[in-house]
Amino acid sequence: MTLAFVALIAGLALLVWSADKFVDGAAATARYAGMPPLLIGMVIIGFGTSAPEMVVSALASLQGNPGLALGNAYGSNITNIALILGLTALISPIAVSSQVVRKEIPILLGITLLSGALLMDGHLGRTDALILGLVFVVLMGWSIWAGITGKGDALDADVNVEIDSEAMPLKKAIFWLLVGLVLLVGASRLLVWGAVTIAQGFGISDLVIGLTIVAIGTSLPELASSLMAIKKKEHDLALGNVLGSNLFNTLAVVGIAAGIAPLDVDPAVLSRDWSLMMGLTLLLLVMCLGRKGQGRINRVEGGLLLCVFIGYTGWLLASQF
Repeated sequence: MTLAFVALIAGLALLVWSADKFVDGAAATARYAGMPPLLIGMVIIGFGTSAPEMVVSALASLQGNPGLALGNAYGSNITNIALILGLTALISPIAVSSQVVRKEIPILLGITLLSGALLMDGHLGRTDALILGLVFVVLMGWSIWAGITGKGDALDADVNVEIDSEAMPLKKAIFWLLVGLVLLVGASRLLVWGAVTIAQGFGISDLVIGLTIVAIGTSLPELASSLMAIKKKEHDLALGNVLGSNLFNTLAVVGIAAGIAPLDVDPAVLSRDWSLMMGLTLLLLVMCLGRKGQGRINRVEGGLLLCVFIGYTGWLLASQF
């Protein structure tokens, strides 16, 4: 059991570090390839910060742990909104000015509704994976088109500043892109083994392990990038990181896991976890739209989100004992 705890902690630490290097390498490589800054922020960085969830859930599904695969994806979405945005808003209220970001939230709301509809039969099969994959491809196509044709968006400027501050030579960018990807896979295997072993040893379901420890661990890249964005007064980038990650988690992460091996869904996923994810997404929409079209997540609202996260996590852990 001690070895499992060491594997879990080491896996999480290596996962966060390798994801950061992977994102830096991918963003710099994309910049050298001439990709627009907004597109890098929405697609490359969104993919990179969701890479831990993607690899962990894929491996969990491959090894026959559907609870861990789904718990990681939906738990990360809950963590992104309740913990990361809540903590970020407590430090510095988040002003919403990007038109792209404010379009993304209704889209995320629709995707969350779609995921709930697919969960209702208690099973996610390859047909469901195909539906999620097709929606993902359509959204990525729309993002590419919007990124290429859009001009003057606030998020575009934020991403441009962020990428310029992380400038690196092309060879170094490709090196970290490849090394980061390899280490991501290795760290994920270590993390999944440790999490499953601990869950079995303490009689905790792999779903709860996925919703708590693993979800928080794989969401650390989003936390780090959001806090750094707030420090640099790039509010839209902080919010964009979370929205992009949740889009990837709901569509790509769950879709890949279900495509690898059909998943039997615990009824609690729909009634408890999906319902909270849906409620938080709706609450985020209300906060970001504001009364007169100018939204702002203030410290009181950030504190509310953080309290929801603490209460939810405590409820999950209490249910296991």
